[in-house]
Formats: sequence, structure tokens, C-alpha cells
Amino acid sequence: MRYPASEKLEIIRTVEASHLPTRQTLKMLGIPISTYYDWYARWCDGGVDALADRSSRPASVWNRIPDNVRKTFIDFALDHEDLTPRELAVKYTDENRYTVAESSAYRILKAEDLITAPAHVVIRAADEFHDKTCRPNELWQTDFTYLKVIGWGWFYLSAIPDDYSRYIIEWKLCTTMKAADVTDTLELALDASGCNQATVVHKPRLLSDNGSSYVAGDLADYLEDKGIDHVRGAPHHPQTQGKIERWHQTMKNRVLLENYCLPGDLERQIGTFVDHYNNHRYHESLANLTPADVHHGRGAKILQMREETKKQTIRKRRLQHQAAAA
Repeated sequence: MRYPASEKLEIIRTVEASHLPTRQTLKMLGIPISTYYDWYARWCDGGVDALADRSSRPASVWNRIPDNVRKTFIDFALDHEDLTPRELAVKYTDENRYTVAESSAYRILKAEDLITAPAHVVIRAADEFHDKTCRPNELWQTDFTYLKVIGWGWFYLSAIPDDYSRYIIEWKLCTTMKAADVTDTLELALDASGCNQATVVHKPRLLSDNGSSYVAGDLADYLEDKGIDHVRGAPHHPQTQGKIERWHQTMKNRVLLENYCLPGDLERQIGTFVDHYNNHRYHESLANLTPADVHHGRGAKILQMREETKKQTIRKRRLQHQAAAA
């Protein structure tokens, strides 16, 4: 409860005039003893005016983002309208070597009325994968998803993301969902990853659902010939393949913003998105690295550089604050 200065002075006078001990008097009044002595010290130093409530906000904040940086960040955001506040904060930090936190990015954009609601529906999968991978090309996920071309009908996208880095190893737009389509996509992935050219101790394991193309004998023979272990998720439990399901959602949110009248147009758009997803899109679950950064082993160096940038930014803000206060 807040008291005006006049009531605080009245309480001080009451305690001074009381025949009871100070602690007992304060207990009866419901005033903490530390609060009373704080009021008393302020009254002795500055009189009744010093008893007025003081703002809890400091007169100046040493870590405040300078106005010129705020303006630069707003211009940066207007040049990258497709990025979220999180992605803007990371990209700005990487490109300008000046750290802007995600929360700060959100507040700056909110103040400028530049925050809009997302144009997609979020589907939550499992909280985390129980058997976590610890290196690239340890486990690949695969699945099909449906995409329609006007006048041509349905096409089926077969993709293979790496479980550890979420990097899309390879993908193929198919007219069917047969075992041959799966093996064709796997052959592309093995070539792209170098597993077909180099001798490796362990081939990547393959994780899929229980669709007909994944339980087919032809696929089993192919995987055995390639030395690839096959793991299938529990029936009616798509969370096991949560990473590729999430990628399908992200991909469709972008690709299906347009209609396609030719399969080649759809294929080119998918290729453009895969390149953006692999090499340019900061992934929140990867500590705001791109899948390519993690897959190719650049992640640790980038995170170290960001930490150094953060230290330099804080040092600059301290010096600016000290110069302004001098």
C-alpha cells in the first residue's frame, strides 16, 4: 500500500509519541520496520518533501539502445519485411556486428506499429524427440506431402531432411507415392551427402511412417543393399516424424501463397524455398543458426562471433552512458 507524504509523516509522529516499543507500535500499524526506518532517514535528510514516492525507474539506463541504432534497425526491418522480430534481431546482429535482442526488436517494431499477426496456423508437435541425434547424417527423416497443380492434379513431394541439422538433403516432386519414388529420392540424397562416393562407417538411418511405400519389400531390399537401417514410427503418432511434418507446414505456408498451372513452376518455387530454408532462414531450435550452418559445421564459430559481438555492444553502450553522464 502506498502512503502520501503527509500520512508517512503522521505515522512517524505516532511512533515517536507512542509509549510502546517501536517494533510493537509498527506491528499494530501494519508497517514493516525497514520501511519505517527508510521513511525516517529520508525525513531527517530532506524533510516532508523527501517522503514523497520516488519513481522506481532510473533517470537513465546504461544499456538503452541508442536512437541512431533504433532508426537503423527500423530501416533494416522495412527492407526485410518478410522476417519475424527474432529473425530480424539475428540478421541485424550478424550483418551489422551490433547486438539487438529479440525482445528489444519486438519492442522497437511494436512502438512503430510494424508488428502484424502471423498468417498461418501453428500446429504443435511433441515437446522434444526422445532419442536425440548428435551429428549430421546420423538419421534422416522422410515423408510425402500433397501439392496441387491447376489442371494437372495432385503431385507428391518426397523430401529427406537431416534430423540433427534440419538440412534438406534432397527432395523430388513425384506423380506417385511408390517405393521407387522413395528409392529415387534416397539415391539423390546419398549422392548429395557424399555417402555414395565415400566409405563411411555408418550410413544414415532412415526414419519414416508406416505408409505403403515405406513398408514395401522393394524399399527393404534397397535399404539392405545400401546398408541403411530403417526405423518406422508408431502408427497414428505423427509426432515421431515431427521435424519433417513441421518442415512441410513451413514450406506450404510459403509455397502455397501462389497457385500453379505448370509442374515446372511449382518445382522451381519449391527449389527456391529449399535454398532459402537451408541457407538463409534462421531456425529457432538451432540457436538461430541456419540448417546449413549446423550441417556444415559452422555453427560453433558463428555462435562464438555473436557472443563476442554482444560483449562489444555492451561495452559500447557502457562507454556511451558514461560519456553522457560526465
